[in-house]
Amino acid sequence: MSDCFFCKSIENKDFELENELAIARFDDFPVNDGHLEVIPKRHVKDWWGTTLDEKIAIFNLLDEAKKVIDEKYNPDGYNIGMNLGIKAGQSIMHLHVHLIPRYDGDVDNPRGGVRGIIPSKQNY
Repeated sequence: MSDCFFCKSIENKDFELENELAIARFDDFPVNDGHLEVIPKRHVKDWWGTTLDEKIAIFNLLDEAKKVIDEKYNPDGYNIGMNLGIKAGQSIMHLHVHLIPRYDGDVDNPRGGVRGIIPSKQNY
C-alpha cells in the first residue's frame, strides 16, 4: 500500500534485520533505547490476519532482534507488545510487534508490566 508507513519502510529498505517474511526496524519514537518493531512484509492489519508462516517469521525475527539489542544496549528485561485496533492504540494499520528493552530504574515500579496500559490495573 503506497500510503502505509511500514510498506514504505520495507520498500525503501529502512530496516535493521529481515527474513523472508518480516523485517525489524528501530522505532522512530522509542519508549527506551533499542526499541525495535518487527513487521510482516505483507501489508496485513493485525495478528489475526497473518499466516502461520508469517507468525513464525515474526517470532524468529524477535529472537534475532533481541540478540542485537542485548549486544548493543544490555537491557535488564523486555516487554513485547502489539496494539491491535484503534481502541487498543494502533495508529498504523499494518501489524507491528514492539520489542521494548527495559532498564533498571526506567520506571518507579515496573510490577505489572504491560498491565500498565490501564494504570489502575497495573498493581495487583
